[in-house]
Amino acid sequence: MVEPPSPEPLAPAPDRQGVGGAPPGVPGEEPPGDPSAVALAGVSFAWPGGRPVFEGLDLRLATGERLFISGPSGSGKSTLLGLVAGILTPTAGDIEIGGRALSRLSGPARDRLRGDDVGYIFQQFNLVPYLSALDNALLPCGFSKVRRRRALAAAASPAEAAGDLLARLGIPRELWARKAARLSVGQQQRVAAARALVGSPPLLIADEPTSALDEETGLAFLKLLLKECARAEASLMFVSHDSRLAGEFGRRFTLTGRGGGDSPPGG
Repeated sequence: MVEPPSPEPLAPAPDRQGVGGAPPGVPGEEPPGDPSAVALAGVSFAWPGGRPVFEGLDLRLATGERLFISGPSGSGKSTLLGLVAGILTPTAGDIEIGGRALSRLSGPARDRLRGDDVGYIFQQFNLVPYLSALDNALLPCGFSKVRRRRALAAAASPAEAAGDLLARLGIPRELWARKAARLSVGQQQRVAAARALVGSPPLLIADEPTSALDEETGLAFLKLLLKECARAEASLMFVSHDSRLAGEFGRRFTLTGRGGGDSPPGG
């Protein structure tokens, strides 16, 4: 797979496995000391012509922390994840990822940051249907040299690193060559998780990844995901409407519309 050139270099986050990487921060600035994985300060967002989804939102995710995010429909859960990933731009406030202010980065630089340092599990998985399970899991290594380099630090090749992830997530080798369209929903979900985790991005974002699964299967998947996050030392933002999963997390943040706050993990 050909790697598209990046029109603007971006200093990668420090590599936790000792593979390359300059200190984080905007070029020309002093690197921050022990930055949070995610920091939102006074963030507001409104769709054009609409009322604010939320206003003055403050939220911090510590490095290595696993956070459960909940809230009623329309409270802005997916919008929040889009802002953190740099896909959406706030109408006010500041967002930092690993100490880097998104407002100071150009569009191409935000794309590069997202490709290098953010793994995303979509609610509908968004796998390429005609690619195999293994090729889907490998995709980030084709678009990000940093992810590819980290994968090579973990295995003899990116394909081997992706295969190791698929195996640990419960996808047997005999299914690796099967096209994504021919996998079950549960299998597609695990391939999507492997794709998000390959190349050890420091931040993992999961948007309702268990919504199509029954309670037992969803909980089993979550435990595998948490285990892989711990293995990769990745921070996790996990959105779900299923409060029964909250007990697996150390902290819960509830969006109520126009704001949010921390609540007990099981509450």
